[in-house]
Amino acid sequence: MSHKRNLKYLNDRRIVYRRNPITDIPTIENEVYMFYENGTHECYELFRSKAKITTYRSLKWHLLVLWYLNPQLDQDDFMKIAEIIANKNHGFISFNIHAELLRKIVYEVSMCDLEEPPKNKLRKVIFKPDHRMSKEEKLRIVGELIGRSKRIHSDDIYECMIDLNDMGKKITMSRIAGLLDCSARTVHRNMCEELKREKELLNQQL
Repeated sequence: MSHKRNLKYLNDRRIVYRRNPITDIPTIENEVYMFYENGTHECYELFRSKAKITTYRSLKWHLLVLWYLNPQLDQDDFMKIAEIIANKNHGFISFNIHAELLRKIVYEVSMCDLEEPPKNKLRKVIFKPDHRMSKEEKLRIVGELIGRSKRIHSDDIYECMIDLNDMGKKITMSRIAGLLDCSARTVHRNMCEELKREKELLNQQL
């Protein structure tokens, strides 16, 4: 049984889980999107897609981002949030985790330096939340903008994978290639093992 993600718990407590770039300047900005030709690592958008957390590593990264974006939290508050995220019934995660292991992960995260931003995927196109667009329109714009740069990056592929999954479509090399206006061979060449595993996991969740 799939549970709906309980974002209300985070929203009620004013927990920040999304943040746009703060120092990187977009190459193009209009009322619909910001485009970073060389990409930005400063955009954090947790729980943007329907995909759930499927690994311990991903869980730790999500908690690290929450800890980084919410410096006002003390350890007790942070532990409560971690327990909500790590509880399958709240719709964030796809597996059960032992309480002792969760405490260990939370402790390790809370020892991290808040001055150091968590490692993040490169983003090139960031849509503004107020603008209502269909997933198809967004994919078309992403394809056009990224296609201009001629070089396909693994993070461009990941972005298309998440969008296809959100639309309930199976992720295939040819679909990604169509969006990025390149050959399926180019997609295959730029797809690391981690992305291939992620592709399988996302397709399994459909």
